[in-house]
Amino acid sequence: MATERFDFRSADGHRLSGRLDLPATAPRAFALFAHCFTCTKQSIAAVRIARALTQRGIGVLRFDFTGLGESEGDFADSTFSGNVRDLVAAAGEMTAKGMAPRLLIGHSLGGAAVLAGAADIDSVAAVAVIGAPFDVKHVTLQFGDHLPDLLEKGEAEVDLGGRPFNMRRAFIDDLERHDQKSRIANLKRALLVLHSPADQTVGADNAGAIFQAARHPKSFVSLDNADHLLTRPSDASYAADVIAAWASRYLASDLDWAGELSENRVVVEETGGGRYQVAVKTGHAQFLADEPREVGGLGSGPTPHQLLAAGLGACTTMTLRMYAERKGWPVAHIRTVVEHAREAGDMAQPDLFTRAVTLTGDLDAEQRARLIEIAGKCPVHKTLTAGARIATVAAEGV
Repeated sequence: MATERFDFRSADGHRLSGRLDLPATAPRAFALFAHCFTCTKQSIAAVRIARALTQRGIGVLRFDFTGLGESEGDFADSTFSGNVRDLVAAAGEMTAKGMAPRLLIGHSLGGAAVLAGAADIDSVAAVAVIGAPFDVKHVTLQFGDHLPDLLEKGEAEVDLGGRPFNMRRAFIDDLERHDQKSRIANLKRALLVLHSPADQTVGADNAGAIFQAARHPKSFVSLDNADHLLTRPSDASYAADVIAAWASRYLASDLDWAGELSENRVVVEETGGGRYQVAVKTGHAQFLADEPREVGGLGSGPTPHQLLAAGLGACTTMTLRMYAERKGWPVAHIRTVVEHAREAGDMAQPDLFTRAVTLTGDLDAEQRARLIEIAGKCPVHKTLTAGARIATVAAEGV
């Protein structure tokens, strides 16, 4: 798993700190993770779930809500509505950078946030919540004996998970504004509810209420005897594996490999990764093409002109091998290097492809000269020098 810094601005103008976890290969989809109340992007659940998803080819953004972790802002000024705005801002930044999230994952109050924010993120196809409360006012139970002071004085220091936090009444007043039951009923996305019957912080009855309010497709998975924060690595890993397997059904797209194509057909489609990354599908293979980072790409594959040069180089090398075998000549190895150049500012001047062929083997001068001559006979060479006709039509699908 490779991790990149991914900071962005909240709707309120604060810099929010994020980490983008990427798989070793090109991401097939992207997910956005919302951490639990007073947690951070470095929580056990956040890190382990991101790791498991990257192993299945899904990129994940996890970030700190306003006033937490490395994000700017005062936590005392935060509200649940603000958390939802932070989530939508994160999705907007991902979308702007060509990584629109297809999956939302929320832990505890972060689960309530993704249920609330999904309607404002068009790209989302599936939502997974872990230990989430059905009613966001449930969070006030964590204030314990400090709640009366908070309501009376308008501000108080409360103990949350063994750490002191300054809270204001505005946080509680904001909770009254949210009708989660209606939001869940109108989610219009696939929903996965994960909850532990042993959860002492958010009771399992909350999972039942969420599941009952939701419409299909919906799924429920028990996390057995896991604690609320998934502090045991095995519990976090299990939840991650379940989410990854479940989500694969809803993250599938037309980019997924669906069998062989005819030999004379190539399909090129955007992957959603970066601004320019595309998946190239041929009769028996699939690979990526892209633009360099310096022009806004991810640098994850050859550029279009590099592919064109590669086609010439591959065709040259194969043609020489076929000819050498037919002649019975002792060619041990063939290497073709192709460089492409374009005359700056002169569109009338044809592009130049310079081809350097290295032949290894016990060949005499005449044989080497003949093979260099044969290089000009390769089909791609002929196509490039003769020119080609190109017909472009509007089509449905592939």
